[in-house]
Amino acid sequence: MADERVVGIDLGTTNSLVAFMQGDTPVVIPGEDGERLVPSVVAMTEDGVVVGNAARGTLLADSASAVYSAKRLMGRDIADVANELKLFPFKLAEDLKAGEVLRLSVGGLMLTPPEISAYVLLQLKKNAERFFGAPVTKAVITVPAYFNDAQRQATKDAGRIAGLEVLRLVNEPTAAALAYGLDKQKDGVIAVYDFGGGTFDVSILKLHEGIFEVIATGGDTHLGGDDIDNLLIAIALDDIAGDLGEDLRRNGEAVQAIRKAVIEAKIKLSEAEVSTLNVLLPSGKNYLREITRAQFDALTAGVIGRTAGPCKQALKDAGLSVDQIDEVVLVGGSTRIPAVRALVDDLFGLSARGKKPHTELNPDEVVALGAAVQAQILSGGSLATEDLLLLDVTPLSLGIEALGGVVAKIIQRNSTIPASATEHFTTGVDGQTNVAIHVVQGERELAKDCRSLARFDLKGIPPMMAGLPRIEVKFLIDANGILHVSAREQRSGKAAEIDVKPTYGLTDEQVETMILASFDNAEADIQERQVIEAKNEAETILAAVEKGRSHAAWQQLSTDEQAKIFVAENELKASIQSGDYKVIRNGIEVLDKATRRFAELMMDSAVSGAMKGKTMESAGEDMGEGPTAPHPFARAQIDDSKI
Repeated sequence: MADERVVGIDLGTTNSLVAFMQGDTPVVIPGEDGERLVPSVVAMTEDGVVVGNAARGTLLADSASAVYSAKRLMGRDIADVANELKLFPFKLAEDLKAGEVLRLSVGGLMLTPPEISAYVLLQLKKNAERFFGAPVTKAVITVPAYFNDAQRQATKDAGRIAGLEVLRLVNEPTAAALAYGLDKQKDGVIAVYDFGGGTFDVSILKLHEGIFEVIATGGDTHLGGDDIDNLLIAIALDDIAGDLGEDLRRNGEAVQAIRKAVIEAKIKLSEAEVSTLNVLLPSGKNYLREITRAQFDALTAGVIGRTAGPCKQALKDAGLSVDQIDEVVLVGGSTRIPAVRALVDDLFGLSARGKKPHTELNPDEVVALGAAVQAQILSGGSLATEDLLLLDVTPLSLGIEALGGVVAKIIQRNSTIPASATEHFTTGVDGQTNVAIHVVQGERELAKDCRSLARFDLKGIPPMMAGLPRIEVKFLIDANGILHVSAREQRSGKAAEIDVKPTYGLTDEQVETMILASFDNAEADIQERQVIEAKNEAETILAAVEKGRSHAAWQQLSTDEQAKIFVAENELKASIQSGDYKVIRNGIEVLDKATRRFAELMMDSAVSGAMKGKTMESAGEDMGEGPTAPHPFARAQIDDSKI
């Protein structure tokens, strides 16, 4: 349909938003609860999948059934996220191998980060469809400027799973410039400082007669407001362990309660000079700690100070001095922190030049607003956008591994995209008929220090002396920042090509399978799984009780105790036939209480039998606890390391 709406989406680490152009003005679409920010939290509940504010309660009450900050995990493998997982209550699949897409256990389901992000996108899609009263199938989605190829591909995968045609991936700082460009429409050089929940980006843009050109970009995908939260959480956990004697590091629910208190205190300190961390602990005690803005600034100075390096590097890459920056745009909720604004003022010498950073638009919404502008451009535009042109850049250099393991860079970082470049290579061995092409991304000189993106072979080259074959390698980056590579031996015409699918992305088959497994069936699937698991547990318990009757401990029970067990058994058997997992779970609980003393008697008998005539050490070995009996999983890990 020619008049079909194309929305702009900010898929954020902490919050996500969807926006559209209302006339000549970008507007954020509210959700059913009236809130424009949708927390990027997904939870599996008894009622099915919930997203956003509704999922936050589950996150606090049952952290194993909810997941947040999935954007940090997009397009990355187990080695990439080891540090993040220390403070996140995420349980990964145990069989993950290096280079595989991550799989997280959420409410008993194994989900990949693109699938989790797809739930968030689907909620935004539903919000837009409710607002318009019509289907929404096309979108522009923003990504951090420093997202590499794997992370960009994972974002496109998430869009496809959610039933969205992703017309363009746009760098978040570029989207922010678009949002402000509608109001300013002026020439100049702008620095966009984007300090969000999970990533930090800085971009230098030139604006001239409606053309937005990104001339340099930089950032850190491991730096964001979450790092401030995690720092304060770690301090609080240390306090609680030292002062109150409670080690809560492995208590997911307690950690999330502390996280909530930390975020509330952080927000308050943006306006007030003092705030209090107040957390009710599982023991019933209260953890109270007053924190002043000065203390907060001192504690977080290291995290905030890390944003200075990428800013200075971006200026250097752009060949500009601070005095040549006309305006600075602040993006992301973390830019509300006074210490952040002070650092930006110092970095760009704003006060000294009588300037202030742009904060007119809500920093939480500005990226989504810019995405809506780009969506309007791609859908045909309006009087407000018809003369706008967006020129983005690739954040990292791209090349191939050459002889000796060095990197031959074909497209340099900060090259304007769409972009293409061609280089010529030859063979290094006489009679060589195959060439292995290893595509890498990064700024290091050796391939082993860069990120591996893809490998493919150019086969069938006629045997020639080393140096005679002329192999043309062409790199093409499309408007989404996705790379296509081709190779051709010019003498023979032999050719090969590849659309680079990142090592940690999903295959086409995986994505298509996920799309076919419609979200409409997700809730039914979860409910069916709950019933099956409850039935399995019930049948296991019933079998154990039946077997236990032959044990001597059964005779030690009173007639009344045995009768209660019989009644509970029959009730549980009847509940299995109901097909209602809640009824089955209740039956399991009743039988568990009825057999508690029976189980204790059996355990006492087993322990006394094991200890009879043995030392503590030998008894422990018989029960599988000795040092000479390694855990099977540990043995498997040792064996795997030899492969």
